[in-house]
Amino acid sequence: MNEAALVTDTAMLMAAGLGKRMRPLTASQPKPMVRVAGKPLIDHALDRLEDAGVAKAVVNVHYLADTLEAHIRNRTCPAIEFSDERNQLLETGGGMVKARDEGMLPDPFFACNADSIWLDGPLNAFRDLSRHWDSERMDALLLLVPHSRATNFDGTGDFYMDARGQLKRKLPGRIAPFIYTGIQLVSHRLLREAPEGKFSTNILWDRAIAEGRLYGLAFSGQWIEVGRPEHIAVCEEALGRG
Repeated sequence: MNEAALVTDTAMLMAAGLGKRMRPLTASQPKPMVRVAGKPLIDHALDRLEDAGVAKAVVNVHYLADTLEAHIRNRTCPAIEFSDERNQLLETGGGMVKARDEGMLPDPFFACNADSIWLDGPLNAFRDLSRHWDSERMDALLLLVPHSRATNFDGTGDFYMDARGQLKRKLPGRIAPFIYTGIQLVSHRLLREAPEGKFSTNILWDRAIAEGRLYGLAFSGQWIEVGRPEHIAVCEEALGRG
């Protein structure tokens, strides 16, 4: 199958978090610098962006920002631009709004957690999102993975998805079949009239759900959670098989 052209050449990598669940490994380094299979987590994400043909990565930084900046500032593919959150950690929603307001993000743009690890299936994740993107219907298109393709995940899931791809939240006390991978394609419309300062993207997703404009795409590959130190060995084994 021929892969679709990218709808944007820019991705925002969310790299500003404190990495509390990864302690003690993050006591002296930001979580995206934790090494897995011989290289830092952020290099895995940047390599996947390069593979997809994404030209620019906007990386937000806060915790031990100098360490992260020194490691990636000279990368040329994708080219790196920093969104500085040293003075205030803005969380996922606030971070995207800041980068948009400073003219760093086109409409639409990819957003990706800087500690995401995944193995593509038949289709590249970013090109598959591009193939399914519909700006008339969608404020955001989230890449989701079913439990069977999620390694190291021990939660109860995040979303229900109907036949059209529209998303609803997991009901309390239930299990949801789809897990958010940390990768999405985002319209500036999602960020409209956003709160000031720090806030979670969940606020914007809830509004999009209410308006019928939050959509999902089932990932065809394998997604690996790397949230705690004990996840690393399992992740390395899965990458070795891949």
